[in-house]
Amino acid sequence: MDFLQFDAFLTRILELPPLLLWAFFCFSNFLENVFPPWPGDTITVFSGFLTSSPGTPLSFVSVVVATYLGNLLGALVMYFFGERFLNFLKRSRFPFLSAFYEEENLQKTLEWFRRHEIVVVLLSRFSAGIRFFVSIVAGMSKMNVIKFVILYTIAVSFWCGLLLLGGSVMGRHWNQIVVMLSYYNRTIGFLILCLFLYFLYQIKKKRNTKLT
Repeated sequence: MDFLQFDAFLTRILELPPLLLWAFFCFSNFLENVFPPWPGDTITVFSGFLTSSPGTPLSFVSVVVATYLGNLLGALVMYFFGERFLNFLKRSRFPFLSAFYEEENLQKTLEWFRRHEIVVVLLSRFSAGIRFFVSIVAGMSKMNVIKFVILYTIAVSFWCGLLLLGGSVMGRHWNQIVVMLSYYNRTIGFLILCLFLYFLYQIKKKRNTKLT
């Protein structure tokens, strides 16, 4: 998108009702918690840029509120989903899910999470893939919901605060942050994939050992 096209696009955005923009940014942050492929961080950076644009209908504080509420609602939805998902796994008769669910391995995972829950929740906000699963596991482990909200609030304040401030300070060069985020998320995503594959390998290895 060249300069003139972006200027026209920005003008259209600024002409929208403030409440509609606020609701969109709130929903965007909600959606990235329940659907990780959604480019929520990119939109958060753009919302920060928008607050510093001439003639903007949104204040920085209003975007901060939208960002926080959207993230918190999304995280709580996945938290309570985690509680119900555990019961669903236990009752499941589907071959794939019953193979995936193994009481011993699951309990070890939940015990590990309970030991490190503070650090894990605080760091979870720094990757879309991680935050999605951590909210679910927090619900499955029955982590105290108030404790979860407080820790998640701290994590959101730090990460999203950086994105919003970065977008606001860098102005029209906000897309440079998006490029850096792209490389960052790819690296984190690759590491998560490697850990997941290693986890599956360990499960398969244990099952083969039991069979022999």
